[in-house]
Amino acid sequence: MEITSVGIVGAGQMGNGIAHVFALAGYDVLLTDVSQEALDKALALIDRNLERQAARGKISAEDRAAALGRIRTTQKLADLGGCDLIIEAATERETVKQAIFAEVLPHLKPSTILATNTSSISITRLARGTDRPERFIGLHFMNPVPVMQLVEIIRGIATDGATYEAMLKVVERIGKTAASAEDFPAFIVNRILMPMINEAVYALYEGVGNVKSIDESMKLGANHPMGPLELADFIGLDTCLAIMNVLHEGLADTKYRPCPLLTKYVEAGWLGRKTGRGFYDYRGETPVPTR
Repeated sequence: MEITSVGIVGAGQMGNGIAHVFALAGYDVLLTDVSQEALDKALALIDRNLERQAARGKISAEDRAAALGRIRTTQKLADLGGCDLIIEAATERETVKQAIFAEVLPHLKPSTILATNTSSISITRLARGTDRPERFIGLHFMNPVPVMQLVEIIRGIATDGATYEAMLKVVERIGKTAASAEDFPAFIVNRILMPMINEAVYALYEGVGNVKSIDESMKLGANHPMGPLELADFIGLDTCLAIMNVLHEGLADTKYRPCPLLTKYVEAGWLGRKTGRGFYDYRGETPVPTR
């Protein structure tokens, strides 16, 4: 399976990062989103991130220009029909992902591989709604994509060996490291990471510590580069809650019950950095804890 062209659905935080690394690795990239504004912002961000890499000597000016030249955008999912690989990087809601696959399927080549960047949802279940479960796979990139080295590769029950091997080669070509995970709720990284974040929210909820003390304790006491509440804001509290719900429902274990305070923040629209307020308030010059 030779892959030269990649379609990416979703121009948000994950989608633009995925487009960045694939274009830099020499793939032709078609980035799509329902919003032209989101596409314009994504291209501007990719340009700035490539410029930063060039300024640090990690890539050449020629590499930067070539990568930008390989990225096209569209608001029409049908335009992805000619791509060899399509990576869905939309919001972490199963109904949204299923609707995307249903809309794009009639336009695809028989050989096209479908991948999802889901961080928690069953690959097998998503694949069932397509006409190619054997060519459907999970590619879970870490955020921020241009910086983070890992890509989890998750096979559904029907994913064939050729698709898996093709994705191993793709991950190698974009300069990342693959970790194979079984198709269980939240896979490896988030199966471990999200309960830790959820427990930090419980510690805040129960008054064990405030935002600053919890984050400082984990940074200085466990050598974490970011505190768990700061990290939750970076990921997005809605995403954290969605993953905890998948774990709680999928594994039927009360230890994965989302903290009520996490739910409350999401209900308030305090989703973290992307909305300007979460466990920290980002609307001033420096972030300020909200509790």
